[in-house]
Amino acid sequence: MENENYYDITIIGGGPIGIFAATYARMRQAKIQLIESLDQLGGQVSALFPAKKLYDIPGFSVIKGDQLISNLLDQNNQFKPDIFLNETVQNITKTDLGFSITTTKKKTYSRTIIIATGVGAFQPRRLAVENAEKYENKQLRYFVKDLQEFQGKDVVIAGGGDSAVDWALEIQTIAKSVSIIHRRDKFRALESSIEHLRKSNTNFETPYLISALDSADDKIKITIKKVKTDEKKELLADFLLVNYGFVSNNKTLKSWNIETDHNLIKVKTDMETSIPGIYAIGDTIEYPGRVNLIATGFGEAPIAVNSAMNKIHPDIRQAAHSTQLIKNFPELN
Repeated sequence: MENENYYDITIIGGGPIGIFAATYARMRQAKIQLIESLDQLGGQVSALFPAKKLYDIPGFSVIKGDQLISNLLDQNNQFKPDIFLNETVQNITKTDLGFSITTTKKKTYSRTIIIATGVGAFQPRRLAVENAEKYENKQLRYFVKDLQEFQGKDVVIAGGGDSAVDWALEIQTIAKSVSIIHRRDKFRALESSIEHLRKSNTNFETPYLISALDSADDKIKITIKKVKTDEKKELLADFLLVNYGFVSNNKTLKSWNIETDHNLIKVKTDMETSIPGIYAIGDTIEYPGRVNLIATGFGEAPIAVNSAMNKIHPDIRQAAHSTQLIKNFPELN
């Protein structure tokens, strides 16, 4: 495999830390790719708490999760890294020039790797109802990408945690109607959020479970069954949003033979793992005194990128400040 077919850096994981690592790597003029297992960037912030207010992001007194990701993507888009979604890394093997990376879609090559997977690859807990997959990405959704889709629509939300309640709070301000289905009368979300939701026009369907889906003209017909009874009722909606949580794992790390401690990757001060040329950042790593904050990961990203670039180009002096780096991108000056 010729050197030109190798990426300088492959970033595994498209959460906020992975996105910023990709941005900074492109500022260093690295040839990079970012591989993400989900169908959108943003990781858990986008998938689990897009409407949650964050108070520990430097430079913002408060910012919602989705706005943080939007800002990171605006910054990232200036530098145009290669991004591959819906693709999971399955295996990494050493080559003469770096690494061979096998994903669910292809084999690719990279001089170095930065792992930014957080808690690991995760997928939504899907609705265990016959033919549910028939409606996926149409009237049945597991992610909220664009709130405006629900403008003036009848929306049913299934779930009882923070994400389901956050969705309901956001959507009920623009939708024609919102109903929330939960198997218990009590919700697991933040108390103040539940209180706000109960004061809204949201319809509460508790304790119910979804038992069947069908089509009715242009709508989705949702049959719900009351827990511990035979009582059933039907709801018609334009969209059904399901948030039953996510299944995550870091099991693949073991097959890569990277040293871990309690399923977290052990790193050196330059973010290098036990395998030379592979670095790790964010909540997937462990070192003494580390705090699990997005801000911490933002600081680790440039360390890992500069360490990787040092390994690839030991003769090139590291640029310390963005004013130096941006000189390489005249269109931004």
